[in-house]
Amino acid sequence: MMSDNNFKTSIQSCVEIAIREDLGDGDLTASLIPEDKRGEGSIISRVDCILCGTDWVERTFHSLDSSIQLEWHHKDGNRVASGQSICSLAGPARALLTGERTALNFLQTLSAVATKTNHYVRAVAHTKAKILDTRKTMPNLRTALKYAVKTGGGENHRIGLFDGVLIKENHIIACDGISNAMKSTKHIDERITIQIEVESLPQLREAIDNGATSILLDNFTLQSMRDAVRIAEGKALLEASGGITLDSIVTIAETGVDRISIGALTKDIEAIDLSMRLTFNN
Repeated sequence: MMSDNNFKTSIQSCVEIAIREDLGDGDLTASLIPEDKRGEGSIISRVDCILCGTDWVERTFHSLDSSIQLEWHHKDGNRVASGQSICSLAGPARALLTGERTALNFLQTLSAVATKTNHYVRAVAHTKAKILDTRKTMPNLRTALKYAVKTGGGENHRIGLFDGVLIKENHIIACDGISNAMKSTKHIDERITIQIEVESLPQLREAIDNGATSILLDNFTLQSMRDAVRIAEGKALLEASGGITLDSIVTIAETGVDRISIGALTKDIEAIDLSMRLTFNN
């Protein structure tokens, strides 16, 4: 994961883009409210969830008005029951109303990812398999979504193309085969993770013979996964991927694979239902 400074910078940049997208030249509706009117209220969850995204909410409101006060009743990673208040907030009414939708968008999306990830993590807790995300994320939300996966108990695959090598089918074709593809990695810093994708047991054997220590099993059947675990014999880390759902994940984890990567964690998201209730002074 990135450093704390880079993480904070990423949050700020993400929030600035979201506010510009929504605010444009100004909030026409909020401008109807007297400048001196103040409001207070709370954000409430309408469903059970794993909370995630508090930093994005704070940055949203404080970017609009630094005097807004937020008091969190739960922190990221906490389980929140339906009907519970997540935080209390107070400040200038205009800024609260302008930031409401952007703040809730972040909180309900990231909480949804954390909650979904946690369902998968708990489903395979009796196995050694770890749950990982992928690069299938919404533009401008890569850092946020991967943070949400970690919050839900999952693990991050590479953040982007810059911090890990994944040799996929088209790379193998472009390199004229697995052997050449593996040889082409010799110049890469040994601290960088190198993984290769295979689509059959013969390709698995070839990858291992060429020194692969991390192998992605793409759309393998359950029996092929079991065979792959037997063939690898611990010489390579095996990761299952491809069309994995909550219904299928237990049997996949029980084949003995080390990791399971799931694109749906960050691209097929049903937002958590949240609401912000406010009252205003006269």
